[in-house]
Amino acid sequence: MTIPRWLADDPRTVVVRHRDRLDGRVGEWPEWLPEPVSRSLVGSGIERPWCHQREAADLAWSGHHVAISTPTASGKSLAYLLPVMAATAVPASLASLGVPTDDLRSRLGVARHTALYLAPTKALAHDQRQAARALGPHGWQVATLDGDSGPAERQFARDHAGFVLSNPDMLHRSVLPDHARWAGFLGSLRYVVVDEAHRYRGVFGAQVSGVLRRLRRLCAAYGAHPVFVLASATATAAGVSGAKLIGEDAPLAEVCDDASPHAARDVVLWKPDEDAPHDATELLARLVDDGEQVIAFIPSRSQAELVALRASDRIGSGRRVASYRSGYLADDRRRLEAALRCGDLAGVASTNALELGIDIAGLDAVVVTGFPGTLGSFWQQAGRAGRGERDALVVLIARDDPLDAHLFAHPELIFDRPVEATVLHPQNPYVLGPHLAAAAQEAPLTAADARWFGAGLGALADGLTAQGLLRRRSSGWYWTRPERAVDAIDLRGAGGRPVEIIEASSGRVIGSVDRAAADRTVHEGAVYLHQGEQWRVDAYLPADGIAMVASVELPYYTQPRSVSDVRIITEQERRRCGRGWVCRGEVELAGQVQAYLRRDAVTGDVWDETPLDLPVRRMRTQSMWWLVPDDVVAGLAYSAVRLGSAAHAAEHTAIGLLPAFAPCDRWDIGGLSTVMHPDTGMCTIFVHDGAPGGAGFADRGFELADEWLAATLDRLEHCGCESGCPMCVVSPKCGNGNQMLDKSSAAELVGALIG
Repeated sequence: MTIPRWLADDPRTVVVRHRDRLDGRVGEWPEWLPEPVSRSLVGSGIERPWCHQREAADLAWSGHHVAISTPTASGKSLAYLLPVMAATAVPASLASLGVPTDDLRSRLGVARHTALYLAPTKALAHDQRQAARALGPHGWQVATLDGDSGPAERQFARDHAGFVLSNPDMLHRSVLPDHARWAGFLGSLRYVVVDEAHRYRGVFGAQVSGVLRRLRRLCAAYGAHPVFVLASATATAAGVSGAKLIGEDAPLAEVCDDASPHAARDVVLWKPDEDAPHDATELLARLVDDGEQVIAFIPSRSQAELVALRASDRIGSGRRVASYRSGYLADDRRRLEAALRCGDLAGVASTNALELGIDIAGLDAVVVTGFPGTLGSFWQQAGRAGRGERDALVVLIARDDPLDAHLFAHPELIFDRPVEATVLHPQNPYVLGPHLAAAAQEAPLTAADARWFGAGLGALADGLTAQGLLRRRSSGWYWTRPERAVDAIDLRGAGGRPVEIIEASSGRVIGSVDRAAADRTVHEGAVYLHQGEQWRVDAYLPADGIAMVASVELPYYTQPRSVSDVRIITEQERRRCGRGWVCRGEVELAGQVQAYLRRDAVTGDVWDETPLDLPVRRMRTQSMWWLVPDDVVAGLAYSAVRLGSAAHAAEHTAIGLLPAFAPCDRWDIGGLSTVMHPDTGMCTIFVHDGAPGGAGFADRGFELADEWLAATLDRLEHCGCESGCPMCVVSPKCGNGNQMLDKSSAAELVGALIG
């Protein structure tokens, strides 16, 4: 599609960046590719590979770990499928004999080779299975393995399949703990494909890194040393982050020169008159009425529900839109995905749950409601439209947010800057320790396993021994407990299994929420939105992992209020920053949700505040902090109240801008500011990781603290508001409701600190 006239002429359109159609560069099929495979590919319509596909395939076939990092819809799948099919597909000459594959291999002395594909979601693995079956030769044994697989499917995958498509959770919970039954598969494993590798960052990336290192250790025990192929949307230094992920010292080989063709694309920067969700609703409805198929990415679950509901009311053509997010039951998600593919759904308001590369052909436009935190996520979301021959329209709507305001003032930071490097910290002891326990249960740990887990293995294993989890003998460390070690590890969060949301009248599970967010989301009295319906939480039982809800229609929504504190455990590094210092180290956070507000659903006005009796949650993590020396404070001559309000406002602005310097969003991090912190004796501004043990974002902020602080001052000085707004100092996640914020004093404070 071309940009509609009404959109181009609207004064809210502030920037349009056009990309012309790009032609592709083709290569030749590799000499090592079996003829049945190349014939099958040509028969499916692929005459020749793109040059980057051939380059990546050659590297993998020759035994090099490789990170292929090219944009969405550039054909990364074929790049890894070429060596996988060459190694694992049954030649047509054998399959056509009609004899069971394993029997035939045994008679002819043909060795079994296997490959494993890992995706962040079950839906993506199923989508890739369909693509693999469509491209592969007759007789190629392909299977999916996930929590929905029955016993027969699991046995087929284990004993017969050449290519198994799964996810890290299944590998972690099912395959590795039961590795003796998977010995044949693991011992013949030649390739491991890690798709959407840029999603494995922060604590989730560290968790998956632990799983992959355990996998490599067991494969080596069975005599296999699989080659890893990591595929992701364009990222900076993908070989370096890929090496951290799989446990290699040297960077992986990188393929990042995209040779595929691309349709024309227009990217619009849209500055709303009202709030971003309101304009997302308007754009979604208008584009659907124009006959386009649209995805609107919405940052929160509740807003996705509301945008879909309100857009449905505005659409005059009768075409249907729906919401999509995590927390839905599997059958509900698959029905929505199928409706998108066949065109029954003209539009969807989705969280980033649809950001991944599920192939939905025919999408014309993407509306992104607020910059999603990283350029990688933004271009991934933008790439959902314009696949194949169809031109694409992408609209990025600015939120009332310091980062969005900064980027809209400097659009070159969106269009001309490379995508961020992936940040992960595999040696995080809060993550690595439990994986060492799981590895010890799978096979006793020895000092040689430092090859997989790093030089800190001995100290961590001794710590686990002191806790009574391991027993040290002359031959290594052994697991001592009757239960499974893997059951104590939650790959996707740090708080255990999700809290299930149950309809009290029927006992039906309507969804789930991460345990880390449950206190804020499903506390007693909370209004919870699910597929456009309101549910009131009547009972919250965190010890049991459940929240009981009732269907309601209410004229208000709820907002939690919380308090927090930070205690410094260790200061690991300090250096000068302007006239003060910047530090990093380990801290302990203490937080408590103490009350909730009821706000009018139309005006947002506060009705009342209700106290809550919830426990204090404590967590150790990594933080950076700025120290403002006494002489700088004395030069400002502020009262204690004014200094506290200035530091609080500066903290909010800095947190809002960190995603411009580290691949996170503001919900991955937190902060606290104080006039005089008891552990430092000075005015202190903390910005910390939001996950136990740290995620690497605060460390990255420490490295770039001077540049980051300068951007904070720029935003404070150049925001057009009079006394503070969501584009500078007002935060959507402030625990005390954005009280005590002084924008002008914050600018003076940061300016004085910079000097």
